[in-house]
Parts: sequence; C-alpha cells; structure tokens
Amino acid sequence: MTVITETKLEFAKLGSRIGAEIRGLDISGDLSEDTVAQIRAALNEHKALVFREANILSDEAQVKFASHFGPLTKAHPTVASVEGEENVLPVDSENGSANNWHTDVTFVVNPPQASTLRSIDLPAYGGETLIASSAGAYQDLPDELRTFADSLWAIHTNDYDYSVPKNLEHQNAEERRKEFTRLKFETAHPVVRVHPLTGERGLFIGGFAQRLRIVGLSNTESKDIIRLLQAYVTRPENVVRVNWEPNQVVLFDNRITQHYAPDNYDGQPRKLNRVTIAGDIPLSIEGKPSQALQGDSSTYSVVAPVTAPAVS
Repeated sequence: MTVITETKLEFAKLGSRIGAEIRGLDISGDLSEDTVAQIRAALNEHKALVFREANILSDEAQVKFASHFGPLTKAHPTVASVEGEENVLPVDSENGSANNWHTDVTFVVNPPQASTLRSIDLPAYGGETLIASSAGAYQDLPDELRTFADSLWAIHTNDYDYSVPKNLEHQNAEERRKEFTRLKFETAHPVVRVHPLTGERGLFIGGFAQRLRIVGLSNTESKDIIRLLQAYVTRPENVVRVNWEPNQVVLFDNRITQHYAPDNYDGQPRKLNRVTIAGDIPLSIEGKPSQALQGDSSTYSVVAPVTAPAVS
C-alpha cells in the first residue's frame, strides 16, 4: 500500500514578531486541505505571509486562493470593484496612497478576517507595504496601561478627518473621499480584541478609529489615549517591511495587524489588487461583541463562522 504524505511547507521568518515568506509555492490551483491548514497555521503564527513566485497571474486565481480560507467579502462597502470582479478591489496609486496605519474596513461590525494583495504594476523603487503586529503591541504595554486598555471601546468610522494638508493631497482626493463616505458607517469595537483562533490579545485601533472617540471619554482624551496606544503598534520591533516583486501575493491576518503603504515612489505607477476574506464579529476580553451604530454592512460581507477553537 502506498502512503502519500503531504510536503511540509517551510516559511522563512522575516522578523521575530511578524512576517514569514515562502518562494516558489504554486498557490494558483486546487490546494489540498493539508496545505490550506499549514498556511492557516503559519498565518496564525506569523500574522503576515509573503508568497514569492506564487503563480497567481489573474484576478480569478487570486479569488480562488482567498476562497480557501472562508467566504469572501465584496470588494468594499463603498468603493467600486475591478470591472466584472465583485470581490476584487484595485489598490491603485492613481487613486491616492493608503499612507496611514489602518486595519481594513474596521468601520463595519465584522471586518475582514484576512486580506490578500497581489502585485500588478510596481514602481522601480519604493512602494513597500509595512505590516505591524498589534499582538506585539499589546504584549509591550506596561501592566497598568494594559489593564486600562482592556476596558476601553472605540468608535470606528469611514467618515473622519483625514488630516492631510491640502498641498499634499492627491489630485483626486475630494472625489475619492465622496465615494468612500457615500454610505456612512460607525461601529463600537473593543480596543483590545481576542483573536478567535489563537486566543491572543491585540490592540484593535488604527486609522478608522481616528475621528476618534473612546466611549465615555472626550475627543481630546480619546485622541491622546489612541496616540499613546498606537505608538506601541508601530514600534520597529512590531513591523515587517514587505518589498514587492512581480508575481507576488501577501496574505495578512486583519484581526491582529495594521498596515501602511508609504508614498515613497515619486508618483510612479503602483497597483495591487486586494481580495478580502469575510470575518467574525470581534469580541472583547470579556466576550462582549462589537456593536454596529450606523450603517448596514450585510450586503458587503456575511458574518463568517470561526472554523477552529481558540487556543487556551
């Protein structure tokens, strides 16, 4: 009797707290349950995975790959998708740069659990993606500040002050902002979120909590507290800088990371396509779920079931 054994995937770490990469793994076709489980385990451990020479050369292949990890969201609650591909969002420098720290779509009650990015057009230099571990940030907090953060809730919204000086704004900024806020969303999320698969705690803040209000506190107090907590997220020890190359896919855990795309490529074309995997409703350390305050996101994403127990 012949026993067929699966190949163990070897991811090389990019940093002690976040990031790992693998080269030459073809992820374009039908992946076995074992391969998907290994990728999920690596994602739980490293939080951001870089697939170089991934053989994902079309939107259809990217959608197929992302679908291995759960139901997909639509491209975005308010922004148009790639034509003919309802799950694919163009991340295009022609529409501006996402050069602020954020977690994808946290203004809805069930933000994506994970995001995939695929390289399309790349600048000759610059254009990296920075990804930060919010679990590392939580671990770094002094005990007293950690206890305080555990008790906080923040309001996330897509309708906030971008705080970009007019002379630095992208030429299409006003039109883009109108599209982004054509439907308004507000959601109360715990500042400390428990990851449903690993049991880790992470700071669940970022750009969409910028208009910021911590529930029960003034705007001034809220901004000072968020600024303090955010500084732990973006400590260099918690950040991996992902360099892009052709035929590359990045998969990152949206439940326990933030990311940032620095505008450091002098106006050269930079285009990635994004496909996101539907998520669950965040829970606080006491098990209390997030609450939608404004906006119905049900046409954007289903509430995905958690497919594995948390690690105690």
